[in-house]
Amino acid sequence: MAGSLNKVMLMGNLTRDVEVRHINGDNAVGNFGIAVNRRFRTRDGENREEVTFIDCEVWGRTAEVMAQYLGKGRPVFLEGRLKLDTWQDKTDGSNRSKLKVVVETFQFVDSRNEGGGSGGGSGRGGDSYQTAGAGHHVPVSEDDIPF
Repeated sequence: MAGSLNKVMLMGNLTRDVEVRHINGDNAVGNFGIAVNRRFRTRDGENREEVTFIDCEVWGRTAEVMAQYLGKGRPVFLEGRLKLDTWQDKTDGSNRSKLKVVVETFQFVDSRNEGGGSGGGSGRGGDSYQTAGAGHHVPVSEDDIPF
């Protein structure tokens, strides 16, 4: 086998505000959901839409920036990796699991012109943020993106 790859790219709308809490002193972690729409035409020519709801987790300064500038309903482009959380249910002791996306970078894609420093713009406009390794996050300018 040539190796493994765990990479996710999503563009959709937040289903809830980013909820940030701090663990181990000062390390921020944010949780939120995103809805991704898929539009397609059936064989009969009928237009349909399928919505996928995805739970997401984001760490460090990136979590704080997302919580500050993004809220429920706002569009965002995310890059990250899949993570499977497993635990034992407290009520019946059964094993449970949940697949989520751990966000490593995000980009504002909102074309609305709202106040509050949204960092908006359309298409690739706005600011990007990415993980710098070991829980450190740094802002990245559009000039740093290779495409």
